[in-house]
Amino acid sequence: MESQEIKNAISGILVVDKPVGLTSHDVVDHIRRGTGIRRAGHTGTLDPRASGVLVLLVGPAVRLSEFVSAADKRYQAILRLGNATDTYDAEGHFTRQPSTTPVDVTEEQFNEVLQTYIGEIEQTPPAFSAVKVHGRKAYEMARQGEEVELAPRKINVYHLEILEWAPPEVVIDVHCSSGTYVRSLANDVGIALGCGAYLVGLRRTKSGRFSLRDATPLRKLEEAFTAGNWYQYLIPAAEALAEWAAVELNPDEVEEVKHGHRVKAAADAKPGLVRGVSMAGELIAILDLDEVTMEWQPKKVFFS
Repeated sequence: MESQEIKNAISGILVVDKPVGLTSHDVVDHIRRGTGIRRAGHTGTLDPRASGVLVLLVGPAVRLSEFVSAADKRYQAILRLGNATDTYDAEGHFTRQPSTTPVDVTEEQFNEVLQTYIGEIEQTPPAFSAVKVHGRKAYEMARQGEEVELAPRKINVYHLEILEWAPPEVVIDVHCSSGTYVRSLANDVGIALGCGAYLVGLRRTKSGRFSLRDATPLRKLEEAFTAGNWYQYLIPAAEALAEWAAVELNPDEVEEVKHGHRVKAAADAKPGLVRGVSMAGELIAILDLDEVTMEWQPKKVFFS
């Protein structure tokens, strides 16, 4: 088998601990250059000023993107009380007059306001964000001084906790649904408190089932690319959906599914999406049950 053919067959997940200063796309470029595999992508943008867990899909596993991108996220965020910025973080321009007096907010008052943001809430993304308005990115419009009106969207916040109280700064733990802007949360909390607040630090500690324990610093991956042993960090694609039910396919069924053909389901099969895996545990496809014929219909196949 030729080297490029081998590369084209590689499929899996790289969990990177992204450093501050790089965009998520920068990291994807590093991975493409290092692996020699063009088919790679991330599963949820992390701002250049943020660090932490960035899940990348390599090879045919990129087809998992829509499922992995929708996974919940967890962050440690540093908020600074007493002012606000137009970008909702330290990159922007202040929108309030600086105060010379200490912030008059107690930890109890802060926590009381913070807890009101738990649950399903409506959140408006920052004007300085990559959300598109009539085909244009909002931040491009905002930088040109154009008025940007973004519609609020529903998100879920599952848990908010104060980790460190050191006013004017406070460190909080945020567990939320995909699509949540922690910058907006900081700004909204500041408005509710009446003193203003903006984000000065952000670290993603978890994305779906992958946490910092699973993440490899980008510098270490770069060293592995040079050494040629980066494969040791490649996680099987099936692990991205480890919480899903799995249907084991025998070799004949694997061939059928690879060609988009249905396979018979067990009599007690339950409806919904499942992983179709080989007897070796390799992710072959995402399957959906046809309850009329009691057959598994391939929805996404990871081999051709």
